[in-house]
Amino acid sequence: MAEHLLTVRGLTKRFGSNTVLKDISFQVERGEVIVVIGPSGCGKSTLLRCINALEPIEGGEVLLENDVVNPGGKNLIELRQKIGMVFQSYDLFPHLTVLKNITLAPMKAQKRKKAEVEAEAMALLERVGLKDKAQSYPRELSGGQKQRVAIVRALCVHPELLLFDEVTAALDPEMVREVLDVMLNLAATGKTMIIVTHEMRFARAIADRVLFLDGGDIVEEAPPERFFTAPETERAKRFLETFEFKSVKARPATP
Repeated sequence: MAEHLLTVRGLTKRFGSNTVLKDISFQVERGEVIVVIGPSGCGKSTLLRCINALEPIEGGEVLLENDVVNPGGKNLIELRQKIGMVFQSYDLFPHLTVLKNITLAPMKAQKRKKAEVEAEAMALLERVGLKDKAQSYPRELSGGQKQRVAIVRALCVHPELLLFDEVTAALDPEMVREVLDVMLNLAATGKTMIIVTHEMRFARAIADRVLFLDGGDIVEEAPPERFFTAPETERAKRFLETFEFKSVKARPATP
């Protein structure tokens, strides 16, 4: 029986009179990779922010296992440590070195020992090819390097769920590949992820399931091969017609 790590049930989000998300419902199994795609302004990033309680919601609920994720909840700090989020804008502290950016939350929020956290941070930096940048400052890094540091920072708090919000959107084309490769490797190790992206070939390669949003609704939900080769809705067909697809090797199966 599948183990649901995340349940989104009837989620409704409004900004004033504008309903951005309309009664959204889906579940995410532990170890599953969900890719959320759709046109700009359809509510993709807002959905991630609601899942992480960065935005209040007007209806429905978000549950991490059996715990309600609520901006006003007493256990919000604890739950947020289980949900790592990587933003388009990196959000690194400019006055801290790479190593200190990564170790700050585990040491302060989780009260873990400095030696333990630094050792883990260095191992993760080596894994993404940035061990030699541990004492560098964000201003000394490329966009792709900053985004890889942001991913390591999220991993270092041992989240059960990782959220990625258009993490390659601000990168030059040659830097996109290095970030996507890190995410493909995370998927291969069984990390549970929800990814918002406009990189369609990457979405097809990494997803276990695709959610296509438009106008605040889930218009279509399907495995990637079915969605990208035979979408069922006219709206999804029109959306995909704007992209050219080539053969993409799918990610390795989770061990």
